[in-house]
Amino acid sequence: MTKKIGIFDSGIGGLTVLKEIRNLLPEYDYLYLGDNARAPYGTRSFEVVHEYTLQAVKRLFELDCDLVIIACNTASAKALRQIQQTFLVDLQDEKRVLGVIRPTTELAGELTKTKHVGILGTNGTIASNSYQIEINKFHPEVQVHQQACPMWVPLIENQEYDSEGGKFFIKKYINELLEKGAIDTIILACTHYPIIAEEIQKYVPKTVNLISQGEIVAERLRNYLERHEWMDSKLSKKGTIHYLTTENPALFDEKSSLFLGEKVQSELMHW
Repeated sequence: MTKKIGIFDSGIGGLTVLKEIRNLLPEYDYLYLGDNARAPYGTRSFEVVHEYTLQAVKRLFELDCDLVIIACNTASAKALRQIQQTFLVDLQDEKRVLGVIRPTTELAGELTKTKHVGILGTNGTIASNSYQIEINKFHPEVQVHQQACPMWVPLIENQEYDSEGGKFFIKKYINELLEKGAIDTIILACTHYPIIAEEIQKYVPKTVNLISQGEIVAERLRNYLERHEWMDSKLSKKGTIHYLTTENPALFDEKSSLFLGEKVQSELMHW
């Protein structure tokens, strides 16, 4: 079979998830799609994010990706459930779409001792309340404290997070979150945030678990493929990776090196 694993993100943040997936499962073939022309999704409405995400899923299906990972918290929060419950059901085909929120929330509830979990995310992810809903579904005793960090993504993409202004906003949002409760576990609920994990750690007590999503999603994907042999058997395993972007490939390639630590060569994709 020649089916690939599709990885979708509104831009380049999902590359942090792709990196961990490829580290754990290097033998599979991957196709990464970044909708950079319409990024960021974090400030857009539920309806618009759903429309864009569904469009991307359909295109990845057309490009022989029967398994798609939505490596974007905003898209996972605002669009995944509806896509799974309507589009995939109506499709009646052996294709699957998975997200990044559920695997992370399951683990967070298991790690916390104080039963207070903090969420750092974009405006869209926080407004969706998806993390609170998912955590309380599995761990109803856990209190969830959320903090939007609207400045972090632009600081990361412009490599300004190490500046005085960048450090100010990193510290500001963390302090605002920690004031909300006896938090001992924090989820970085945006795929950009692992880039500044070391900076975040400077302002977080050593007793606090800081959870990045990439490794968790990778481990859960391996588990999923072990449990669903019918999907695994049709995925091609040549260890290839292709990158598509809806904006300027040269710009995508330049920014991607920050996330992957290696050079990439992407192609422009038109809707």
